[in-house]
This record gives sequence, structure tokens and C-alpha cells, in this order.
Amino acid sequence: MKYKLFDVKNESVSATGHIERIGMLNNGKAVLTHCNAGGDKTQIEADIADHREALRLVLSILQDSEKGVISTLDEIKAVGHRVLHGKEAFSDSVLVTEEVLKTLRGFIDIGPLHMPANIMGIEACISLMPGVPQVAVFDTAFHQTMPRHAFLYAIPYELYEKYGVRRYGFHGTSHKYVSQRSAEILGKPLSELKLITLHLGNGCSAAAIKEGKVVDTSMGYTPLEGLVMGTRCGDIDPAIVPFLEKNVGLSDKEIDDLMNKKSGLWGITGMSSDMRDIQAARAEGNLRAEDAFQLFIYRVIKYVGAYTVAMGGLDAIVFTAGIGENDRGVRAEVCKALKCIGVDMDEKKNDAMMPGQAREAILSTAESKIKVLVVPTNEELMIAKDTYRLVKDLNS
Repeated sequence: MKYKLFDVKNESVSATGHIERIGMLNNGKAVLTHCNAGGDKTQIEADIADHREALRLVLSILQDSEKGVISTLDEIKAVGHRVLHGKEAFSDSVLVTEEVLKTLRGFIDIGPLHMPANIMGIEACISLMPGVPQVAVFDTAFHQTMPRHAFLYAIPYELYEKYGVRRYGFHGTSHKYVSQRSAEILGKPLSELKLITLHLGNGCSAAAIKEGKVVDTSMGYTPLEGLVMGTRCGDIDPAIVPFLEKNVGLSDKEIDDLMNKKSGLWGITGMSSDMRDIQAARAEGNLRAEDAFQLFIYRVIKYVGAYTVAMGGLDAIVFTAGIGENDRGVRAEVCKALKCIGVDMDEKKNDAMMPGQAREAILSTAESKIKVLVVPTNEELMIAKDTYRLVKDLNS
């Protein structure tokens, strides 16, 4: 469980933290790591069986006389929750009602790893903070502007009608935030821009955003499709699945595990899913690390090229997330390959962006037809802003 406490009027963060190992009672205690605005860090070990107990501990430390930042829970006016999947039911963030919760419970099959925890977190807040408005902010919502030709799969239409099998896209909160910030940095209305936002981290996705609306995105029915990721394979021939079943003898669960947890950069290198490790191995002449890096870059530029054509042009490319914000080599190689469409990166500006010190910047030259930006993502702030937008008039 991760949390941040915001004062949305000035977008300042009063406290931030996370709890690890919730529910792992047989494998040691859970650990709460809490930081206040002054940077003071506190760690607490405790037996935490579920998200309700975790939230109770979070609320307790927020009110602690020494480590806390509020006097009473009455100071918390609303809670925003990141929710994996909204399917076609939710194209925007929503106030949580019992009807909304009922709908979300029906989405557990499409997100069995994330949706139960998302729902438990909401239910815990409702129980422990009665009367405080709760808002669900969906990873899929920002992508629901995609046209039908972009989200439909060429499989029997009945599978879409009956089961909702289609492209949904993920990382929507991140793509929404960085696209809005990019427009502000460029000094133009988002409604007048054609952007490609590249969320490159352990999970990776690209989004084509035309006039403020997503027209395509690389992740699909699940977060497995699209770019090469840390441990996820991204695009592969679907016929590989029955091949693995028939010839390798893998079960459905084993194949799912292989594609989600043992593929991507990890699968190719056999030693790491972290781009920093891969860059170090490349420097030492490791061929598999070089293969992984080149495949990663190639998949990114292929999507950028396709999305540029799909939008009928491109004004800016935006790098964000762990790799996008911190890896100068990845940005340089991507932009070098895209020189043919009018991308001209300022190498000195790119080199000056030190890893671990990500900041907003325009890295393209003045002559570049397509701007290149780095915008550190801030999904928590986007959740807070969406939450405030929906609750600010409730008591007025």
C-alpha cells in the first residue's frame, strides 16, 4: 500500500509512505516506511493481516504527536484510490458508491492480481473513515477516447460483446499527467498538440494523444501487450502460446507466469530486468545485454513511427517513468533513430540530465521539427487533482 497526503490548493505533499509485506504473517512482519514533509523518515514493523489493518496503521501515524502531520482525521477531506481497471463502464474518475463497488467486483477476473487489493483499500477507507468521500481513479480511463478501429481486436466480435475482449490500455494516469504538463511547458493548449508519451519503466507503454485525446496506446486487454518491459514480453505471435502448451508442456498458469514474470529484458539477458544493469553489461561487451537493449529501442521507435502516421504528424515526444526520466542512453538512441522524421536532440542537454535527478526539460534543439521533453510522472498528484475536482463542490 502506497500513500501521499496532499494539500491540493498548493499541490504540496505533507506526508508520503508505503507498507510492504501485507498479509505475509508467516514470513516476517510488515514494514511501514513513512516520511513527513521535512524528510524525517520512520520505519515501523508490525503484524498486518490485510489492507484494513494497514490503513489503520497509516491513519495512526498520520496523527502521531511526533511523526504525524495532522491533528485529527477530520482534516482529511477526501481519499483518491488508484484502480487498475474500469473497462468500458468508467471513462473518467468517479465518486465511489455501493453501485460502483458492485461494478468493480465484477472486474476481478480481468485483473485478479490488482483488483481485489484495490477494492479492499476502498472498503477499508469507507469503514475507517465514514462519511469521507472516496474517489476511484482508473488506469484505463484516459484511454477510453480511442476509436473503435484502434481498440477492437480482429477476433470473433462476440468475444468483445460478451466478454469485453478489446484494447483498454494502462498507465493512463501517468499519460494524462505528463501530456497536460507537456502542454504547459510548451505554452500551447493540449487541444492543439499531437503528442507521443513514452512511459518507460519496469512496465512500459506508449500513447498517441491527439488534441488531448488518446487515439491509440500500446498496452491492450492486459498490461502485457506492446513494448518490451522489465519482465513482460510485450508483442509476440499468439501462436507461441499453443506451441508452448503442446511442445514444451507448459500449463496455462506457467505460460502466463513466463510471459509476465520471466520475459522482457530479464528473459533475454538472463541476469536482470533493470536497464542500469543492462547498460553496465553492454559496456563490458555482453551480447545478450546488447540484444535486449536494441530490441527495447527498436520496439519504442516502431511504435513512435506508427503513431506519428496514425495522428497525421507529431509535435513532441515525451519521456517519463524510471527509464525515460533517468537513462540518457535510451533517450539518445531513440531520438537518433527518429532523426528521419524531424527529431533533433541536443546531446549536451541530454547528457546534463543526471540519473536519479530527473527534472522537467526540453532536450531538443531549437531547429528540431519535433520537440523532445522529459517530464517526471506524478500519478499521485494526478489522483489528488482528480479527487479534488470531484469532491470540491459536495459541501458547497
